[in-house]
Amino acid sequence: MKRIKAKKIQPKVSIIMGSANDAKIMRKTENILKVLKVKFTTHIVSAHRTPKRMFNWAENLHKNYTVCIAAAGGSASLPSVTAALASIPVIGVPIETKKLKGLDSLLSLNCCPSGCPLATMPIGEAGAVNAALFAAEIIGTFDDKVKFNLLKWKRKQTKSVKIKPK
Repeated sequence: MKRIKAKKIQPKVSIIMGSANDAKIMRKTENILKVLKVKFTTHIVSAHRTPKRMFNWAENLHKNYTVCIAAAGGSASLPSVTAALASIPVIGVPIETKKLKGLDSLLSLNCCPSGCPLATMPIGEAGAVNAALFAAEIIGTFDDKVKFNLLKWKRKQTKSVKIKPK
């Protein structure tokens, strides 16, 4: 059997979201990745409005990316369908909705069936921040620069917490 040589790619994160409305929340993800010096791209790829684009994007993620962070609200199909098609880790960020405050999004992401792993973060900004940190932790398992930057970020966060209240 012929052995396939793995292509070494620059660690990079693909941030995708269902609509431009999600961009405000996902800026938090971008900001953390910038601080940690992790390369990323951001695109709108709707599972419902641009299904062919989403399908092609998800199937080819492994060619250019190490991790995908996918954000969506409501039925939140984008992260789960991306996880089903992609061969790289996918992190889902549930976006808050008007009717159910994002609980619908969270439950949708958490209901991926067996065989379709999707790391699901908290709703909204906390999820956007945690998704960036989790992506950096994944990349940090093989990229020492990212690991160093992540540990530095965590030390700074720890120092920001006061021992006693004022």
